[in-house]
Amino acid sequence: MEVHRLTDYRECEAALRNPDLRQAMYDAGAVITEGTLLMLHGKPHLKRREIESRVFRRNFFKYYEKEVFPATLEHTLAPFVAAGGGDLIELGYRLTVNLTADFAGVDRPLKTVEETEQLIRLTKKFSEAATMVHSTRDKTELEAEVREAIAEFDTVFLTPSITRREDLLAQFQAGGIEEDDLPRDVLTVILRGQDELQFDHSQRIREIGFYMQAGSHSTANSVVHAIEEILAWAGDDEARWERLEDPVFVQHCVHESLRLHPASPEAWRAPTCPMHIEGAGDLEVEELIILDFFNANRDPELFGEDADIFEPDRPAPRGAMKTGLSFGFGTHHCLGRELDGGVLVKPGTPPEKAQFGIVPLIVIKLLSLGARKVADDPPTPDTKTVRPNWGRYPIQFAREMT
Repeated sequence: MEVHRLTDYRECEAALRNPDLRQAMYDAGAVITEGTLLMLHGKPHLKRREIESRVFRRNFFKYYEKEVFPATLEHTLAPFVAAGGGDLIELGYRLTVNLTADFAGVDRPLKTVEETEQLIRLTKKFSEAATMVHSTRDKTELEAEVREAIAEFDTVFLTPSITRREDLLAQFQAGGIEEDDLPRDVLTVILRGQDELQFDHSQRIREIGFYMQAGSHSTANSVVHAIEEILAWAGDDEARWERLEDPVFVQHCVHESLRLHPASPEAWRAPTCPMHIEGAGDLEVEELIILDFFNANRDPELFGEDADIFEPDRPAPRGAMKTGLSFGFGTHHCLGRELDGGVLVKPGTPPEKAQFGIVPLIVIKLLSLGARKVADDPPTPDTKTVRPNWGRYPIQFAREMT
C-alpha cells in the first residue's frame, strides 16, 4: 500500500473537507470502533451525527460548565489536595471519566471511589483498543482483554443505564414527566432515535464505549500536556506567574498547548474513488493518506517561525483556530470541541460571562492550588503506545481548597 503524508496545514485542512476521503486509522480497533460515529462515512455518518448532536440543546455547554462540572471538580480534587498531591494522570481520568459518563449517559449509582476506579479501568481499556494501531502490545492479547472489558461494562454500567432511561422515556410518552426531566446525554438521544438508528445492543455498547474513551482519554491527556507547558513557560518568572492568575490568559495557554499536542497527532484517510489530492497527487482507492496534525499545527507559514515553541500570546492565524487542527475539521470535527476547549475568550472579558471549557477550567483550578511537579519524582512517558503521552505525572499542591 502506498502511503502519503501531508504536513502542510492547508493541505491537511483541504483533505479533511474532502467528502470522498473516509476514516482509515481506527480499523485495527474495530472491537470497540466498528459501526461507531467515528467510523461512518458519507450519508450514514451525517445522519448519525445529526441524531446524536441533538444532545447539544440550546446552551448545553454553558449549562454543563456552569451548573454541573464545578461540583464534580471540587469533589474529585478534594482527596488529592488533602493528600498534598498525586498523579495528574489519575486525577485527570477521575475528573474526565465522570464528565464523559454524564455526557454519554452512563449512570454511576453508587458514587463511590471504587465505582469510579472500575469505570476508569474499563475506559482505559477501550482507549487501548481504539488506538490499537499505535499500541506496542500483542494485539491478540489486547483484543481479548477488551472483549472482557466490554462484557463487564455492559453488565455493570450500560444495561442498567438503558433500563432507567427506557423507564423515563415511557413516563414521558405517557405524559407523566416533561421533556426537560429526561437526561441530557447521548444514550437518551440514541434510545429516542431507535427507529432511525436501528441499533442492536452490541452497537449501543460500542457507540457509548467510543464516547467514553474518546472523551476521557483525550481530555485527561490534554490537561497534563497543558500543565507541563505552562510550568515550563512560567519557570521562576514572577511576572509570568502573575499573568497566570488571569483565567482568560490561562485559557489562551491551554489553547496553545492543544495546538502543540493534538489528542490524535495524526489522522488517516483513504480514497473512496480515484482522485487527486493536493500534496499527495493522484490516488487510487488502495492508497492511504496520513494527515500529520502534529507538524501541520506547527506550520511556520501559518503560526510563525517559532511555531514549535509554546507562546500563549500567539494570535490565531487568519482563517484558522488558535488550537489548529487538534479538534479535527469538516464533518468529522470533534462534537465536544466547545465542551473541552470552550470558546476563545477575549482579554478583558468578565470570567462569569466566559465559556472557558473543561480543560481550561481544570488547569485554572490546578494552578490556583499551586500545582507543581515533584522535584525528586519526575514524570515518565507512556511506554504502551508510540503516541507522545505521559504515563505518570506526579504533582504536589502548595495550597488548600477554599
